Amino acid sequence: MRFSRPGVDDILNVICGCLEYLASMNVQVTCYLDVTSSWCYWAEPAWRELKQRYAHSPVTFGWKIALLDESGMVKSRAQADWFYRRSGTIMRSPFMLNSGWLTGLKEYLAPNCVAEAARDFGVTDDRVRLALTEAALREGQNVGDWDVAVSVAAKTADLDSAALIKTARSSEIERRVRTTTAEFHALQVTQRPAFVLKSNIDDRAVFSGLVKSGPVAAAIDAMLDDASAYAAFAAHFGSPPPD
Repeated sequence: MRFSRPGVDDILNVICGCLEYLASMNVQVTCYLDVTSSWCYWAEPAWRELKQRYAHSPVTFGWKIALLDESGMVKSRAQADWFYRRSGTIMRSPFMLNSGWLTGLKEYLAPNCVAEAARDFGVTDDRVRLALTEAALREGQNVGDWDVAVSVAAKTADLDSAALIKTARSSEIERRVRTTTAEFHALQVTQRPAFVLKSNIDDRAVFSGLVKSGPVAAAIDAMLDDASAYAAFAAHFGSPPPD
């Protein structure tokens, strides 16, 4: 029995097919958070670590607002301080968070809407939301006040305060944060931050309440490995036969 060698065109077709599929490989990581959530604050080092680790890979990162409502909001500064002591010791933090920002609101729409509105001015990274979180949880600033939240954001990203507050208080921005909050609740989890991972082959993983990078990184690696295996298969066999 004689076997014919693959021609150059055959080899190139396989290579091109593989490269085309690899180019489509991606894992999207979305973090659902509330700007005033202390547990989301403790997750920030893990978020930075993940973004650095996968900076040169087909992994994209983004965040969405998931507003804390009255059921998840602390009822007093004394209660907040108790939770801050607990989470601070769990995270081995050399400092305690500041509950001075709490004013008894049922939800803190201002800082979350301001963080969301900053996107409309080209600030799509973490700068504004992190500045608002630091102002609240480290400095005790009343970020629940629209003017305070806008002042922090405008100074951080060199934005026009009047334009920012107009956008932040618009019905469109509130609609967006309530839509992403509804997305969070549709996940049927209760803890923020919630990390949602989805790959181009529709693998999906959800981590709720974790603040360490290890489990999320392991899931990302597994998804990338599966997507790579699909790429190899597609290069050898192409698309599935029609029905």
